[in-house]
Amino acid sequence: MDKLLITNARLINEGVIRDADVYIVGERIEKIAGNIDAQHDVTVIDARGRYLIPGMIDDQVHFREPGLTNKGDLATESAAAAAGGITSFMDMPNVNPQTTTRDALADKYRLAENRCSANYGFYLGGTNRNIGEIRNLQVGEACGIKVFMGASTGDMLVDDPEVLEQVFEHAPVIVATHCEHSPTIWDNEAHAKKQYGEHVPMSEHPNIRSASACLQSSSMAVDLARRHDALLHVLHLTTAIEMGLFSKAHRSEKRITAEVCVHHLWFDESRYEDLGTRIKCNPAIKSATDREALIKALNEGRIDIIATDHAPHTAGEKARSYFKAPAGLPLVQHALLTLFDLAASQQISLETLVDRSSHAPADIFGVKDRGYVREGYFADLVIVDANKPYMVAQPKLLCKCHWSPFEGHEFSTTIDTTIVNGLVVYQGGELNGIIAGKRLEFTRAR
Repeated sequence: MDKLLITNARLINEGVIRDADVYIVGERIEKIAGNIDAQHDVTVIDARGRYLIPGMIDDQVHFREPGLTNKGDLATESAAAAAGGITSFMDMPNVNPQTTTRDALADKYRLAENRCSANYGFYLGGTNRNIGEIRNLQVGEACGIKVFMGASTGDMLVDDPEVLEQVFEHAPVIVATHCEHSPTIWDNEAHAKKQYGEHVPMSEHPNIRSASACLQSSSMAVDLARRHDALLHVLHLTTAIEMGLFSKAHRSEKRITAEVCVHHLWFDESRYEDLGTRIKCNPAIKSATDREALIKALNEGRIDIIATDHAPHTAGEKARSYFKAPAGLPLVQHALLTLFDLAASQQISLETLVDRSSHAPADIFGVKDRGYVREGYFADLVIVDANKPYMVAQPKLLCKCHWSPFEGHEFSTTIDTTIVNGLVVYQGGELNGIIAGKRLEFTRAR
């Protein structure tokens, strides 16, 4: 077995920052101690002056495979994720064909074998017609059941009240929801068209995808989960008004949990002026007040997980007018960098950063033996250099779409090394071609 020793690291793990060495044998962490002597057959990485953290587990990405691979695929996007310090990801079902049957789910896992630089798991998508597939889903087959309670691709909008009742009653695993009320959005779109015609400015996006549309849908999801005692995870929250739906209790005491995405913590509506459709996403980036409320809720514990909702589109698609430009941003390569900058500006703590991006996803989705730096756990680790700035420039971009809303921005921190299952996959600004990702094991049942 390969042996790897990380020395002199500043370890951030389980709410504590301390100096530590970490010894890895094969895929797993063998020992964590203050000082571990290197043996002659061990590869040593001296992490002096740098942080060591468990790799980010991103519970929401759109890697576009199968069927939409002109935008991205499992190989390209997982490589970009690894370069960004994301060692595990959970991919969404709105692809082509949609992942709405157990057979399609199995096919997608076969597609991923020996192609991913990071560990992978997949959602089963809900529709108005596949309650049988949901009921028959076995624990471990999917990370969760994705329910679009707002306008979505194809027939993946679940808007039949009877079907929603059945989903929340019978889901054997966690239900993850996109919460926006479609009729409210459609009314807002009609109003915007009446005022602007087809030339709706991007500044109208948070008014069209409004706070009230979000609240109406997320309130319904929370009510359904409470009545059926279901496990519910509400994805990509964007508004101050929704924060009252969620408890400050520790996630171990909750059956209803919440997520925020990095772009909603970073951008606000003032950036539509210069970035335009490059930051068009659903739900919309909203006001500075909403952004501040999300950060407050994150620090209070109302929001449990930080993710990306990485959703690449081609530059040509994003250059279209408001109604024609698709929603979504490529984010996996720079997500951790945004969080470290938020920590550098004292908006969140380093301990909170690691808890919400690594520990919490592992706990909430029941990811076996990952998300923590613990003896016996898989060695999914990231070394971060907080003293080395990183400029986002197009030649460094690894996503297939080859653009980023962060182009030209200098982050205060650099991802130095990413280790997946004990193997170094990224170091010194370069991927080394090792495909180390494995299928994630999910153990949490209803």
